Amino acid sequence: MMDTIFALATAQGKAGVAVIRISGSLAMLAGEKLAGKLPVSGRSLRKLRAASGEVIDEALVLTFAAGHSFTGEDVVELHVHGSRAVVASVTQELRAMAGVRPAEAGEFTRRAFECGRIDLSQVEGLADLIESETEAQRRAAMQQMSGGLRDLADRCRGRLLRATALIEATIDFADEDVPVDVAPEVGALIDAILPELRHEVQGFGAAERLRQGFEVVILGAPNAGKSTLLNAIAGREAAITSAIAGTTRDLIEVQVDLGGLPVTFVDTAGLRETEDEVEKIGVSRARARAMTADLRIGLRVAGESVADQDLGDLAVDLFVNAKSDLLVPGERDAASVSGKTGEGVAELLAAIKEILSGRMAGAGLINRVRHLEAVAQAIVALETGRSALSNGQDAAEFVAEHLRDARMALDRLTGRIDVEAILGEIFSSFCIGK
Repeated sequence: MMDTIFALATAQGKAGVAVIRISGSLAMLAGEKLAGKLPVSGRSLRKLRAASGEVIDEALVLTFAAGHSFTGEDVVELHVHGSRAVVASVTQELRAMAGVRPAEAGEFTRRAFECGRIDLSQVEGLADLIESETEAQRRAAMQQMSGGLRDLADRCRGRLLRATALIEATIDFADEDVPVDVAPEVGALIDAILPELRHEVQGFGAAERLRQGFEVVILGAPNAGKSTLLNAIAGREAAITSAIAGTTRDLIEVQVDLGGLPVTFVDTAGLRETEDEVEKIGVSRARARAMTADLRIGLRVAGESVADQDLGDLAVDLFVNAKSDLLVPGERDAASVSGKTGEGVAELLAAIKEILSGRMAGAGLINRVRHLEAVAQAIVALETGRSALSNGQDAAEFVAEHLRDARMALDRLTGRIDVEAILGEIFSSFCIGK
């Protein structure tokens, strides 16, 4: 029997309401010690009392019977007034109860997984939902949490089970005449699975970037207005600006919700040849960061050609004429921007969003390396098995083995098999109380 656990499920600090969650076989007993007799499932407004009989607070008490709660166990939630003193007093009473202990990070969610309330892909979706900062991240996390990846795995698994059953039937009756050649149906089942899995592999990069966030690096010569542009995008003085060339020596990052997309803008040292050792390091870091960025913006200084900007081998995605406030009207165009006045900044952000949104069009459901590895293994197994089908009865066992390998790979997506090694890592990312 697992311990009964409790934790504050809302944020620490003062609030209108704080929720203390209790889960386990002793949850109802613990709740009744604080609030008196409780319904098996329901809600009621109760006075919470200490063991001494003193009233701690008046709270809304919710009860969930085993099988009807998030964890799958008996659960009691105490919605108390959110003062530190009230929360401390209630948790002190719970600590004093035999068989009841504070929860560890992610323990409520782990119990939900172990009780079969959610699968591993939904656990990861919940983790992403908790960490989401933009609307696009929220939507992607909800799709995962609602079982999107599980549905894909189950759909493919059903076809694989059918294909395996057909192949194994020919093995079981190898010494008899099998009235129907199963190879065409097995091939059709494999052919129905492979495009879905290949689409997921192709869309992995975009889905992963959405979860982790995009990175846009601002490049240009010293004193081209990179830091001023970054400040305009951030809406605050994130970077030091100066008329002195080479002010920025290190990377400066600003996180922005760009129409629902999570984007980190990176200001960099001006790109030029220099004898200053510190500036050399800054330029080297700028180039290295630009090489791995999702998008590179090149600021062109008025009166200088692109070749004068010393961007070297860096592939710039979007060139912008900087300091448009210093240009005469005839020199300004749609690609002009001024971080100082804000002119063109909204248009630049719209262009960046359009580019990144275009890259998101092919995003799939898989967004973690472990997902990619499992799907890639399934594809290899299916392609190998598909090729062997043409060898007839002699290859039946070989085909069946590869179908089983593909099914096991997909089962890893939802945690049906082989998950112990990664459970600790996944649940450690959750906060206590979730």
